[in-house]
Amino acid sequence: MPPRRYQPTLNRHQDMILPMCVEDYVSPTNTVRAIDAYASTLDLATLGYQHGQIAATTGLPAFNPAVLLKLYLYGYLQPIHSSRRLEQEAVRNLERVWLVEDSKPTYKTIADFRKNNGAALKATHRDFLLLCKELALFGGEEVGVDGSFFKADTNKAHIYTAEKLDRQLAQLEKKIQSYQDTLEKNDAAGDVAGRGSLGEDNQLADKHNACKKNRPKNKGCSKSSKTAATNRFLSWMKMRGY
Repeated sequence: MPPRRYQPTLNRHQDMILPMCVEDYVSPTNTVRAIDAYASTLDLATLGYQHGQIAATTGLPAFNPAVLLKLYLYGYLQPIHSSRRLEQEAVRNLERVWLVEDSKPTYKTIADFRKNNGAALKATHRDFLLLCKELALFGGEEVGVDGSFFKADTNKAHIYTAEKLDRQLAQLEKKIQSYQDTLEKNDAAGDVAGRGSLGEDNQLADKHNACKKNRPKNKGCSKSSKTAATNRFLSWMKMRGY
C-alpha cells in the first residue's frame, strides 16, 4: 500500500505550554457554569440537606453537600446514570473538575448523598429545571427534560393554566423519580456484581504487555476470532457499567 498523507497527530512525549489555570479550560458558555451559579444561590441547610459524616476509616472531613448536588445535576444533564460513572469523571473530565473544584468523592459517597437527601434533591431538581425553562437554558426556545420538552412561545393555545401547569409538574416529578430510580438500580447492580470504582486498572501495564506478546502475527482475522473479540468487548462494556 503506497504511503499517504494524514492529519498530523500529537507527540505524547513532547513538552507543551498549557494553561496553568483550570478556569481557562472551561468556556464562558459551558453548561457547568449554569449549574455552579444556581447551586451558589441555595441555602442547603434550610432546604434540608444533610452533611455527610467524617469518614470512619480515614478521619477526613465530609464533602460539602453543594459539591455533591452540583455533581448530581451534572449527571442528569449529561446524562450519566450511575454513581460509579460520576466518580469516574473526576479523573478524565476537566469541566467536571472545574465544577466541583477537583473534589473526588467515591461512588459510595455519591450514592449515599442521593439516598440521604431524596426529598431535598427532588425539590431542588424540580426548581432547577423550571428555572432552565424560564431562562431558556440548554436549548434556546425549548428545554429538554430527560425526553420531555417545554415550548417557549406566546401562542394563546400554549398559555399555561393552573391545571395544565399541575399536570406538567406531575410529569416532571415522574421524570425526576425515574432518574433517581435508574441511578439506584444501576448502583445496586454494580454492588451485586462486586464492582468497585471504575477508575484506572493498576494491572493495565501487565495486560498491555501480555496483549502485545500474544498478538497474532497474521494481519487478517477469521470470522470466529472476530466473534470472540466482539463477545469479549461486549462483556467488558457490561462489566464497566456502559
